Amino acid sequence: MVETSYRVPVHHGGNFWGGLMDPLKGIGNKISDFFSPTAEASGNDQLYEIHVELPGVDEEDIDVTTDDNVLLIKGERKFEREEEGRTYYFSERSYGQFQRSFRLPGDADLAKVAATYTDGVLTVKVAKKEAGRNGEQRIPVNRG
Repeated sequence: MVETSYRVPVHHGGNFWGGLMDPLKGIGNKISDFFSPTAEASGNDQLYEIHVELPGVDEEDIDVTTDDNVLLIKGERKFEREEEGRTYYFSERSYGQFQRSFRLPGDADLAKVAATYTDGVLTVKVAKKEAGRNGEQRIPVNRG
């Protein structure tokens, strides 16, 4: 018999895998509701670039925002597998909501942020502020 719990197929029965996995079923359900995608960040003189691996996530399920020099990436990898007659003994695939945040350096220009999603990889590019546009100003010193 196959049933689903938190959208994940769960097998009950007298075989080895069913009995072995029963005590871990609750933990697996909690983990399946959240996952943390892997990322890497790099930069050059003009911009910062962040790559986040999101295979199996639809573009419309990704949300990218900035607030107070923090880049926030969140979304959901949905569980959409429905197969009759198939028994799953375990699954190590991650499904559910995800969220990653990255504190941006002070020279990040939040007015110039672009995101692209290709082949399961989200790329976010954040331009650096031009010299002189970072809020610096020269203060004259007067004789008193």
